[in-house]
Amino acid sequence: MQGYTISKNNNGTIKAEDAHGKIFDNIRIARAFPISDPDNGFSIVDCDGHELVWFENMSDLTPYEQDLVQESLSQIEFIPVIQRISGINTFSLPSLWDIQTDRGHTRLKLKSEQDIRRISDVALLITDADGIQYLLKNRKTIDKQSKKILDRFL
Repeated sequence: MQGYTISKNNNGTIKAEDAHGKIFDNIRIARAFPISDPDNGFSIVDCDGHELVWFENMSDLTPYEQDLVQESLSQIEFIPVIQRISGINTFSLPSLWDIQTDRGHTRLKLKSEQDIRRISDVALLITDADGIQYLLKNRKTIDKQSKKILDRFL
């Protein structure tokens, strides 16, 4: 990875070390495109927010470094993926949606139709009243009931 290695330091945070032995503690790892292209484009930044290194995909890393990156990203990223819309209390706004996500069943409150944003031809990002974002990866492949509910708001 362009002259850098990453590992955990004694207190459990991730550090980077360059080819000259300089150590950067408390680094952060960020995806360039967490929704549209989550498997490509990563940046490692120091504690001041300056980019140390860019890597295109996980295959640029050792298996140990890949595990560290995945662990770090899982701690900071939280975008549940909607698998099904189980029900809705009303078609007027605000409305309560019962949804099944990759993290389990939950309920979201949709305040406005503007809280449903198209991020591609098929993907949607839905923001609930509490500011939590939910991803619907492909609105064309969800079940018939979910499609029917969703179409009323698009």
